[in-house]
Amino acid sequence: MADPVPAPHPFANLLARVQGVCRDLMIEGSLPADINLSRVVVEPPKDASHGDMATNAAMVLAKEAKAKPRDLAEKIAAGLRADPLVASVEVAGPGFINMTLRPMVWIDELGSILDEGAGYGRSRLGGDHKVNVEYVSANPTGPMHVGHCRGAVFGDALASLLAFAGYDVTREYYINDAGAQVDVLARSAYLRYREALGENIGEIPDGLYPGDYLKPVGEALAKQHGDALLKQSESEWLPGVRATAIAMMMEMIRGDLAALNITHEVFFSERSLIEGGSDRVAATIDFLRAKGDVYEGRLPPPKGAPVEDWEDREQTLFRATAYGDDVDRPLLKSNGGYTYFASDIAYHKTKYDRGFRDLVDVWGADHGGYIKRMQAAIKAVTSDEATLDVKIVQLVKLLRNGEPVKMSKRAGDFVTLREVVDEVGCDAVRFMMLFRKNDAVLDFDLAKVIEQSKDNPVFYVQYGHARGHSIFRNAREVIADLPEDDGARLEFLRAAKLERLSDPVELDLIRRLAVYPRTLEAAALAHEPHRVAFYLYDLASEFHALWTKGRDAPHLRFIINNDAELTLSRLALVQGVVSVLASGLAVLGVDAPVEMR
Repeated sequence: MADPVPAPHPFANLLARVQGVCRDLMIEGSLPADINLSRVVVEPPKDASHGDMATNAAMVLAKEAKAKPRDLAEKIAAGLRADPLVASVEVAGPGFINMTLRPMVWIDELGSILDEGAGYGRSRLGGDHKVNVEYVSANPTGPMHVGHCRGAVFGDALASLLAFAGYDVTREYYINDAGAQVDVLARSAYLRYREALGENIGEIPDGLYPGDYLKPVGEALAKQHGDALLKQSESEWLPGVRATAIAMMMEMIRGDLAALNITHEVFFSERSLIEGGSDRVAATIDFLRAKGDVYEGRLPPPKGAPVEDWEDREQTLFRATAYGDDVDRPLLKSNGGYTYFASDIAYHKTKYDRGFRDLVDVWGADHGGYIKRMQAAIKAVTSDEATLDVKIVQLVKLLRNGEPVKMSKRAGDFVTLREVVDEVGCDAVRFMMLFRKNDAVLDFDLAKVIEQSKDNPVFYVQYGHARGHSIFRNAREVIADLPEDDGARLEFLRAAKLERLSDPVELDLIRRLAVYPRTLEAAALAHEPHRVAFYLYDLASEFHALWTKGRDAPHLRFIINNDAELTLSRLALVQGVVSVLASGLAVLGVDAPVEMR
């Protein structure tokens, strides 16, 4: 059975009505019959005193209509004034159109929240379109650190957001198991293997991984091989040691991610591109060569680089400049091996070959310069049929009471993700990693994120959800049969007379709730889950503020002892808040507690 089609949210509803007025103007000749309405939007005005919604219709259509924006705005406004949902329309400035809606629009939307419950805000925006979201993809050389944590949370929340918006999402992790760093890992593990056999290995040499996390790998190798590896040359023992070390590191990484409630459907091995009887990197280079996108040539020296750091030689080059990059890019090293870029092209081609046309990669702060060449490669290998959106996650500064946190003894030179999660909890980590735009540096204070105050966003939002449930518990003194179960309570509250919610502050809170579906869609289109976190904080703030007003103005309290009907109506409003907070927190992968201790 197919999921029910979500009802259009107020902004989508009003957009359709604005476009309807524009189509009427086409019929009468005031607008060209073939004018493009896709640029018309309906959104909240920047200043709430200007009304409930605003549209740019006249501003974006005037040039094509060969009309003055203000004159066109007046014609559109005249059509909107006849709409039964619209209470008033004002034309402002050069041609902006501000609309105030009738209160029943908001009352009806609260009814939709009660009808849809946990499904409120879910949309079919994505149309089941396949999207591949690749995130984390940390080198399998040790435990996850706090920097990986931000990309992991961002990617996971984005995947959930896209799925909620109707996309068919695949979560993917690219295992970088074919580069020089995994050979360093193998040599580091071999040193721990010798240590496990009783040898005093002394200080870990420079260039090897020093963390204690490799001791279990050495012990596992000793248990499996005894002292047999000591009798082999490096070329003999390295492949097996490398495979064991990578497998154990990936098991550790999966465990670290599980601590954040993060799982991936696909783990793709870089080494699989060149092993297993086929060389997909070579095949990709041949594919590009046949298209005329690979040639043998020389590159000019990099700007600002010393001459001795640059090798003037003929190379196998990808014609990246034909697809928007600044310079053509090497595909082979001087020793004949593949560059990282060549392997990355082949890997992304596998995504296209698996049916993905929308690709999202989540990369660390030091990869910004790699974006243009990778997007050029995607255009080339997919004949411009696929798009790649790269989201850069900036650095995390880990603090405790404003002071930098010392490095981890276990990891050797960084603080591990697991240490942070163990100290402050999964919810605090996930929410705070999203409570700042991904491309801005994040200060993460271990002391601040566990404070029970308004200054701690995750507490404030979760407390909003718990406060709603506290109101339900207290309300049973007035409405004894109020169900505890969420589903039963939603159905019970649907009988409330919602028109009793007439105070301006109540209607303002419903307006805030009604923005949720639009927020989700906008966040999904922009690939920006932080918008959901910001919205939830604003909603919780408004809910807490209304609760506080009730202490000073008894007529605004949610529970009115001598008016069960009004109490029921206000409990329906509380349920709306609880449902939306729970929904948004679920999208972000954060728990919605019913009690806070």
